[in-house]
Amino acid sequence: MVSYTFQKDEKLCSQKVIGEIFLSGTSFLCYPFKVVWKFESLPSVFPIQVMFSVPKRLFKRAHDRNLLKRRMREVYRVKKDQLYHLAAVNRKQIALILVYIAKEELEFIQLDEAMDKVIRRFQKNPELQNKNET
Repeated sequence: MVSYTFQKDEKLCSQKVIGEIFLSGTSFLCYPFKVVWKFESLPSVFPIQVMFSVPKRLFKRAHDRNLLKRRMREVYRVKKDQLYHLAAVNRKQIALILVYIAKEELEFIQLDEAMDKVIRRFQKNPELQNKNET
């Protein structure tokens, strides 16, 4: 059974891990997101920990940034089971950062389509392909 909740333990909060991801993580652009991720041993039972970021440089008002982060969290919450499946198949934990890079506020539907693209990109990633090890 799939749980569509987003709990505190699923949030990436460790400053050390966040710094390591930005320094040595893998990244790709999938408009309106920049996705930065890394295989990491995380102190959580969840296979993926995620952080959402909306730059103050692009959106000066806090309520605009908060609205976009709320939309990003909701899109992730609904789609996360597909990413969890990828991590579970590989028996690895993933630290993930989603940075909003669009200059305008996009609607929920557009973010939903963009998250589908991100998931497809992860599914095509050779590092996350299911390798049958014997």
